[in-house]
Amino acid sequence: MRIAVFGTKPYDRQFLDGANAKFHHDLTYLEPRLEATTAVLAAGFRAVCVFVNDVVDADVLTRLASGGTRLVALRCAGFNNVDLAAAAKHGIAVVRVPAYSPHAVAEFTIGLLLALDRNIPRAWARVRENNFALDGLIGRNLHGRVAGVVGTGRIGALVARILKLGFGCDVLASDPVVDPALVAIGVRYLAMAELLATAEIVTLHCPLTPITRHLIDAAAIAAAPPRVMIVNTSRGALIDTKALIDGLKQRKIGGVALDVYEQEGDLFYADLSNEIIDDDVFQRLLTFPNVIVTGHQAFLTEEALTAIAETTLASVANFAAGRPLGAPFVCVATK
Repeated sequence: MRIAVFGTKPYDRQFLDGANAKFHHDLTYLEPRLEATTAVLAAGFRAVCVFVNDVVDADVLTRLASGGTRLVALRCAGFNNVDLAAAAKHGIAVVRVPAYSPHAVAEFTIGLLLALDRNIPRAWARVRENNFALDGLIGRNLHGRVAGVVGTGRIGALVARILKLGFGCDVLASDPVVDPALVAIGVRYLAMAELLATAEIVTLHCPLTPITRHLIDAAAIAAAPPRVMIVNTSRGALIDTKALIDGLKQRKIGGVALDVYEQEGDLFYADLSNEIIDDDVFQRLLTFPNVIVTGHQAFLTEEALTAIAETTLASVANFAAGRPLGAPFVCVATK
């Protein structure tokens, strides 16, 4: 099948080409991300392949449908950037990669937490300047700390296990579905409000929905314990960034580590080192010494990229052959 691959980076081509040796799809790599002005590039392609910051709203889907597209293949787990109702209206199927490598994101989450807690980026920067002073680099043990894991799906469950069994944290969890295996190792499930008011460390691993949007807002920050640490490797809009900045300014928040940002679409996955960034909220966030921001790279391991490519191209092959597109791949069926 002919597939227009939007937002292509060198690593996308490397792993998709490797996986395509088995499927023999006709892949056309496009550097621009998918949005209303670039949807015309998909004309004549039955399938488009997109990532987290591509725009797949009602307008774009109308344009895709008019050009003959019948499948949107997300090379990621989240699908909050897709208007599923509009896709169904136009008879466009949507597939995703629900579990490419939970270990990749879970391990990166722990790496961010350790870097934040032990001031590793600041220490590294000092040594580069031959400054070996330790003032201002005091951290805290993770052992015995109360850690709250919001969302205990595949990734969140791994994070909870690492914190509980690896570091000896007192782990709290909040999720509509209780995982008996986590309960068996001593993880305690609480209501969201109680978790946010209790945990010294909060790490987010839930999907972005109307209910979870701005889950961490001014009220949640006000109710949190002093010096709470927040880690987000899920979706940027889970956090109200302006409220986060206020919490940092008021010294209510002890530290923040973000691999995602609610307005990242115009920033991440591009080299803007020679550009002036006019997002004042993001720029203010970067001024705090107790904030770490990375560019949505938690998924970026060889294992994850291999799984993403193989699962995505297998889903397209199933669609092309008319095979059933049941769980775990389908987000919305064709009409």
